[in-house]
Amino acid sequence: MNTFQQLGLNEDLLHAITDLGFETPSDVQIKTIPILLEKDTDLVALAQTGTGKTAAFGFPMLQKINIDSRTTQGLILSPTRELCLQITNEIKLYGKYCKGLNVVAIYGGASITDQARDVKKGAQIIVATPGRMKDMINRKLVDISKIEFAVLDEADEMLNMGFYEDITDILSYTPKEKNTWLFSATMPQEVSNIAKKFMRSPVEITVGNKNESTNQVSHEYFLINSRDRYSALKRLSDANPDIFSVVFCRTKRDTQKVAEQLIEDGYSAAALHGDLSQNQRDLVMKSFRNKQIQMLVATDVAARGIDVDDITHVINYQLPDEIETYTHRSGRTGRAGKTGISMVLVSKSEVRKIKSIERIIKKEFIKKEIPDGMEICEVQLMSLANKIHNTEINHEIDKYLSSINELFADSSKEDLIKKFFSVEFTRFFNYYQKSKNLNVESSSSDEREFSKSSDSVRYFINVGSKDGYDWMSLKDFLKDILELGRDDVFKVEVKDSFSFFNTEKELKEKVLAFFTDFKHNDRFVNVEVSENRGGDRSRSRSRGPRRDDRKGGESRGSDRRSGSGPRSEKRSFGSDSGNRSERRRSDSSSKPRRAGSSDSKSSASGFDRPRRSRR
Repeated sequence: MNTFQQLGLNEDLLHAITDLGFETPSDVQIKTIPILLEKDTDLVALAQTGTGKTAAFGFPMLQKINIDSRTTQGLILSPTRELCLQITNEIKLYGKYCKGLNVVAIYGGASITDQARDVKKGAQIIVATPGRMKDMINRKLVDISKIEFAVLDEADEMLNMGFYEDITDILSYTPKEKNTWLFSATMPQEVSNIAKKFMRSPVEITVGNKNESTNQVSHEYFLINSRDRYSALKRLSDANPDIFSVVFCRTKRDTQKVAEQLIEDGYSAAALHGDLSQNQRDLVMKSFRNKQIQMLVATDVAARGIDVDDITHVINYQLPDEIETYTHRSGRTGRAGKTGISMVLVSKSEVRKIKSIERIIKKEFIKKEIPDGMEICEVQLMSLANKIHNTEINHEIDKYLSSINELFADSSKEDLIKKFFSVEFTRFFNYYQKSKNLNVESSSSDEREFSKSSDSVRYFINVGSKDGYDWMSLKDFLKDILELGRDDVFKVEVKDSFSFFNTEKELKEKVLAFFTDFKHNDRFVNVEVSENRGGDRSRSRSRGPRRDDRKGGESRGSDRRSGSGPRSEKRSFGSDSGNRSERRRSDSSSKPRRAGSSDSKSSASGFDRPRRSRR
């Protein structure tokens, strides 16, 4: 089926499709729409972000609901406000010729009274975030007891965000005989559990392979020292003058910090995270869609609402805690048939995670080098030359040519070219001529796989099986109290009254500091660096600071856990949380600013660094 007419859609929808400029249905639409139109069935569809999933469930729902009825017949749950609004707008566009259609968005950050009033007017379709929807149900402001279609969009992300209980609670208010359509990019166990619990013999549709990344995206990684993470980010941006990117950080704090640093250094950047008000988020996204922002620094949760087709690069400033999340990140680029690049900045201790991601996305990463300063100067120079060559002449300048010619009467063509380009080139040359090499070399192929024994720290801890732990429960305990990722605690070995575990070297200070005078269930938990490298039953270990002089130990542990002590700053694994003096020593401290301007506006010449000209 190569046309929308062949899918079985009615004339109103086909008319809207023509207006929208859609010509050929995507794979997920070809596989999904005919089934949903012809059958009353539950469905699980696995497809990458950006493949047209909204239309895949939107068109069948619009064709099957009764527009003349004011009863709510369709419910679409999505993980974020941005995605909720995006789906709502798209459904409205699809149904622009369906007279009497009322689609209402329900999400946090907006007036619940206004939303309730819109629903009361008669909303055939409600698009909602789980939290606000549950609140509306509890307040009896919405009735979903008669819905015929329930859609869980980006189901894996909703569950990753902790909405499992909200979703199950919401679905409990819906009739059993409804059709449930689940759309997801990946299929973790939690999504399978939802399907088993709430769906009856669902039809399964897979576009590509489960969890596999799209072929439109190439994957690259850059091996650096953690302290050089920000400098590496700037160089990657400088080496790609036309970059239009999303930069992913793990936390809201890191997102805001990186965005502020980029703006201070003259880059066209902004932050997108959960602490922004809805109005602020809307303004940021509007600027990004208009390409007034070229580097959008975002958290994984906030980025769920980004649906922009022209994103050239996704830059993983930090890898996500949950490796499956990488699939969603890389799906921000390579959309609508276009190609894109997903870049990952990793320290030596994180390289093993690349292998784990490769297994999930079934794509191989290419190891690339952070470009040196002279490479960047050349790229920027040629980018400027091409822009000038392709610039359309504005003949309003003609009346000034005599004065300009008089000024440069003694200059040759070659001298003029050199002078013109030197205005911008010199700034980059001065900045980068003494810049250091940011790349970290791999010593062997074994390092590619990451040798945990040589690049990690093994610890002794004085709890064991007698305390009710096995290797899994002890790993979960350590991961939770230390606020680490799933893969950051490994080689857990539980004995009778003591145990061993490993972390990366860069976490050693955090682990030992946390367990200084730490009490759990009124018992001191002692952690020290061990000489046992794994598999050795010896308790031999190198002594850390002795804990015999525990003064006020419990309060120190409590302060650290509550985030109020001198070591209370939480550092994510692999994050660039070094002190400011280290950053000043790196090449991130004195970014060249645009000549003649202390602000971040674009220069007329368009030599794209601090601020690029708006496209």
